[in-house]
This record gives sequence, structure tokens and C-alpha cells, in this order.
Amino acid sequence: MSLIINAVAFLIVIGILVTVHEFGHFWVARRCGVGVERFSIGFGRVVLRRFGRDGVEYALSAIPLGGYVKMVDEREGSVPEDQLHRAFNRKPLWQRNAVIVAGPAFNFIFAILVFWGLFLLGDTVMRPVLDDVPPQTPAAEAGFQSGDEIRRVGSKEVSGWSEVMREVLAQGAGNASLPVTVRTAEGSERTRQLDVAAIGPAGQQEDPMQALGWRPQRPPLPAAIRQVLPDTPAARAGLEAGDRLEAIGGQSIDQWQGLVDGIEAHRGQSMRITLVRDGERRQLAVAVPDEGKIGVAPAAPEPDDLAPYQRRIEYGPIAALGRGLTETWDYLRLTVTIAAKIVTGDASTRNISGPVSIAEYAGTSATYGIKPFLNLLGTISISLGLINLFPVPVLDGGHLLFNTCEWVMGRPLSEHAQSVGTQIGLALIVMLMALALYNDLLRVMGVG
Repeated sequence: MSLIINAVAFLIVIGILVTVHEFGHFWVARRCGVGVERFSIGFGRVVLRRFGRDGVEYALSAIPLGGYVKMVDEREGSVPEDQLHRAFNRKPLWQRNAVIVAGPAFNFIFAILVFWGLFLLGDTVMRPVLDDVPPQTPAAEAGFQSGDEIRRVGSKEVSGWSEVMREVLAQGAGNASLPVTVRTAEGSERTRQLDVAAIGPAGQQEDPMQALGWRPQRPPLPAAIRQVLPDTPAARAGLEAGDRLEAIGGQSIDQWQGLVDGIEAHRGQSMRITLVRDGERRQLAVAVPDEGKIGVAPAAPEPDDLAPYQRRIEYGPIAALGRGLTETWDYLRLTVTIAAKIVTGDASTRNISGPVSIAEYAGTSATYGIKPFLNLLGTISISLGLINLFPVPVLDGGHLLFNTCEWVMGRPLSEHAQSVGTQIGLALIVMLMALALYNDLLRVMGVG
């Protein structure tokens, strides 16, 4: 069932974002007087088609990993004399650039509108308050203490844990230290220099916050199981959703943290669990793997228990639009920063995800509700728009590169030069996709 959910969610995400992207090209092309022959969602063989009153063929094609807008263009085939004024290649350079940029621009605009809608609905964030700071960690050495609430990372104000993690990765990866301002439990503000070298290249650490010694204060979770993942140690041991845990290895527990501590203490060993199911007390033995994951999820905390750990933020229409713009810019900045650091070696290539990871994220966010799903749509839309602006032939940025060469030289690049550039671009895209699929495979196998 999870595979079906992931596949459907993936198709919905890609379908929406590709439609937005290609509609940007289509809409601006029509405004510039460029003839459009086909608007296709997907590549390859056309599965469904319909001809509009405007004469455009609207198509759904077999390979749902992109799309295209086929324009009237002498480079793509012969154009009737009476249609030459509508040919893309005969339009002024600025109009051609406008058509090319429109696809990524519509992705960014779409993200802004998505975030605007989400902020208009209001936002509930987890307050970035630190739990006990483990000794001999960068956080402990910098003087961070339990109860510190993170207010600013570098020069960026933050209000929730997601912003904290984003800013640490954006500003910290590859740097020696990072100033972090906190409000202490006593109410005073302090700025501390955090040694961020421990996180290494961004994306290399599975949990950069844990590597730094930052652990968020969390609401107490009941010692009850909400979900047992299939084909995991917990499932093989016979644990089921709804089980209430009473003891681990003979030690009584009443909160989920007791199970977490028990798993940590039994890595690579068998762990005896006492539980209650349907009013009956049972004992099961669970083999804990070396990585310490047995495949269970906790029941949700009570709403009253959550309140002290959350912050509710309300926005009016104008303020929500401003936050939408800021959120889009922050994600764009983070993506550019990580991409640049991948090139310089300050970020791991493990940051590159492929269609399998996107499908998993889409499926998971869809099961959590419409707001997480929309948030994922916005973030992927930003990534899609940015990637298409990379100066790689085949992508929109590659076409802009060719047009820049034409502007500098005063004439278009030769067909041979464009053909060679396109072949190089295709090779780069194939290698990038291969790396992304390789990373997906490692994630699925639980390696690294």
C-alpha cells in the first residue's frame, strides 16, 4: 500500500510542477507571438491528445518525468512562409530569453503562492528549545545549556527547529564556527560561538544537530506504539500497533523515551519487552540491529502536553505574502549554497536525491495531511526552477547560455557547436541522474 501511495503522490507532484513549469513557457511564448504546436506533460509516445480551439495539441505522454512545449521553429523543421513571423528562432533575443526564463519563474511564483497560502492558514512550529546538552560536544564546549531557546543563527532570526536546521546547513557547512544567539532559561540573551566543523560536509551526517550536541526538548510521548513498519525487527518479533509498553529488560517504563534508551542499551543484542495488548500482558524478544532502529513509531502526545513546546504564528494576507517571499528566498538560498558546496567539496553528494526519494517524501507528506504535502510541493518547485537555470545545455539555463554567446558574438552559435554542447549537456544530466538513483538505492538499502 505504501508503494502505491508513494507512486500516486509522486505522479501528482511531478504532474503539477511540470504543468506549472511548461505553462510558464507556453504563456509567455503566446504573449510574444510565438506559435505553439504542442503542449505535452511527459515525454515519449503520446497517450492522450486533444486539439484546442487555438490549434494547439494538448498531450499526455508516456514517460511522466518532465514535459515540453513544441514551438514553431525553423531549427525543428520547415516552416510555411506565412508562419515565419511566429517562429521562435526569428524573435528578438530578449523575447526568446523571456520565454526560456518563464518556466523557472513560474515555479518560483508557484512556490511563493503555496507558502503564502500556508502562512495565511497560520503556522505551528516547534520552539527551538534545547534539551540536556551531552558533554564533550561542540554545543557543550560553546556553553549551551538545557532550556536555551535559539533565537538567531548567524544573522538570521529563527522561530522553529526547521529554520534552525536549515540555517545551520546553509551557513555552517564548510565553516569553522557560527555565532548563535539564545535566550537562556533565566530570560537573558547570549551569543555563543558554535564549532560547526563536527557536521562535516553538509549531508554527510545523518543528524547534524545530534553531531553538534543539540537535542530539542520534546513533549512526553506515551509508551504506546502507533505504527510498526513491515519487514523490520519489531514486525518480526510480533509487535503490533496499539501495544502499550510496560518494561524493557525488566525495567519499568511509562514514556517513549524509555524504549529509546532501551534500544540504545541493547544495540546488537536481544531486548525483552513487556507489553499490554487487549488487556493481556505479554513478553516479546526483539533483536536490536547495530544501527539501533527496530521499525516502530510512537503514539501522538496529548494536545495539552504539546502546547508548551509549540509556537502558533498567525499572519494577515500581506504579512503572509511577505513570509511566502522570504520562505521561497530562504529555500532558494539554501539550495544554491548546498549546490555550490557540493562543487567545492564542502557538501556531500548524498544531498542529491532522485525520483525514488521524491516519491517517498511525497507519499509520507501526503499521509500527514494537506499542509505537509503543499510544503513539499513548494520546496520541490523551487528546486525544479533552480535546476533548470543551471547553465547546462538541454536545460533552460543552457539555452540562456547559447543566447548569451549569440549576444556577445553578434550571431548565433553554429549548429555544430550547439550540437556538441547538447551532447555534453545530455551526458551531464545522465551522470547526475545516475548519481541520484545511486543515492536513492543507498537510502533504500539503509547504507551510509
